[in-house]
Amino acid sequence: MIILGLDYGEKRIGVAICDELGMVARGIATIARKYWKRDIEQIAGLVREYDVEKIVVGYPVKLDGTEGIQCEKVNRFIDVLEAGVSVPVAKWNEALSTKEAEGLLREADINRKKRRGVVDKLAAAIILQDYLDHNS
Repeated sequence: MIILGLDYGEKRIGVAICDELGMVARGIATIARKYWKRDIEQIAGLVREYDVEKIVVGYPVKLDGTEGIQCEKVNRFIDVLEAGVSVPVAKWNEALSTKEAEGLLREADINRKKRRGVVDKLAAAIILQDYLDHNS
């Protein structure tokens, strides 16, 4: 099953995809957010291009397990996304995936400017990999 992973942010959406066996996730794109319709059209295009059967969206639950303002924003995004794609959409606790991605890029000694270009798709890959690891 091909699954698309999304790391939704206010400025960018990181995108990752898994292999056909559902074992390995890799970042494939960063969508610069403009407006809902364009964002959803780009995601729907990726769903068609990669024959995606499911989408997993990072869900920013707080460390204490409660939902905050960011969860409300992601819920609104998911509502619009579900109306614009023909595959099921699932939430997955993103558990500081962006911070983890930034740390990995710092450890790899990638400069700040280059990190900004890849951190979102790496965060999406971390979210999707965690989902795959827990659902295989």
